[in-house]
Amino acid sequence: MTTSSRLPNKLNTSFSELGFGTAQFGNMGKKVAEQACIDAVEAAWEGGLRFFDTAPHYGLGLSEERIGRALSGQSRKDYVISTKVGRLLRENPMPQGSDHQNGFLVPDNLTRLRDYTADGVQRSLEESLGRLKLDAVDILWIHDPEEPTDRFDEAISGAVPMLNRLRSEGVISAWGIGSKDATMLRRFVDHSDPDLVMLAGRYTLLEQEQVGLMSACQAKGVGVIAVGIFNSGLLAREEPSEDAWYEYGPAPKWALDRTRQIAAVARDHGVSLPEAALHFPKRHPAVVNVMAGMRSVAQVEKNLALASSEIPEAFWNDLRAQGLLKEEV
Repeated sequence: MTTSSRLPNKLNTSFSELGFGTAQFGNMGKKVAEQACIDAVEAAWEGGLRFFDTAPHYGLGLSEERIGRALSGQSRKDYVISTKVGRLLRENPMPQGSDHQNGFLVPDNLTRLRDYTADGVQRSLEESLGRLKLDAVDILWIHDPEEPTDRFDEAISGAVPMLNRLRSEGVISAWGIGSKDATMLRRFVDHSDPDLVMLAGRYTLLEQEQVGLMSACQAKGVGVIAVGIFNSGLLAREEPSEDAWYEYGPAPKWALDRTRQIAAVARDHGVSLPEAALHFPKRHPAVVNVMAGMRSVAQVEKNLALASSEIPEAFWNDLRAQGLLKEEV
């Protein structure tokens, strides 16, 4: 894994270790006690992790509030924090009691308003800083501009110029786009000047995207943050079970079959499937950081152990020989 010379040194230094994703701090899929979040961040800090990511979307602001409190005892200059724009949180006129339909077990007293305009970026940043109890963040991401409808034009004409301005004025160190849609990310790389992209689930041990995003990022010096590296948990166990998930739902047969083939090769080389999943994205020269979501000390310790392991080159060679891996370089 290399680093991008475009990025400030503070970012490059923090990116050298595993990134810490905090979607689960917003009670994604299950309720998480706040103390568990605080303890997880303390364990991550002790393990040398210094890059933390959040978003208003995660638990209707709960994730931002919790990571802000968890980091409140640390010197601001010693860590990198990123959050996202594109979803403003507003009072919900018709609350149903829970935000479970969006995947978060929190009261739905707020609702999300999609806004990729310049004014929306400013308001989103100000409101995130209030929840985080910070004066600044290091990175802003344009969040999911592909859903539920294509918002590329709105973001290019509104969010992108504002993010360029915030970067040039030193308000933020960098900006990028976060999405699971590699085609959408490629459009931004081709038609704007981001520092980074956050690619979710499309450059993993299971699947490698086919739209030339990675090579385009490498050519333009755009750093890639690889997230969703376990494909919603499918790659997180030694052997996937029949009820394993992929893309936040039951895994289809093709994904289960392919994962089991990869797991068999891994066993032959004394490698665990989660180890291989975490290390795979780091092999690409455009990837500047690999990020994993964590909600407990146990998860932090497990991911730190996975990140410190070594994978024999023969394993990767065997995967390629069997048609199970296509590294875009």
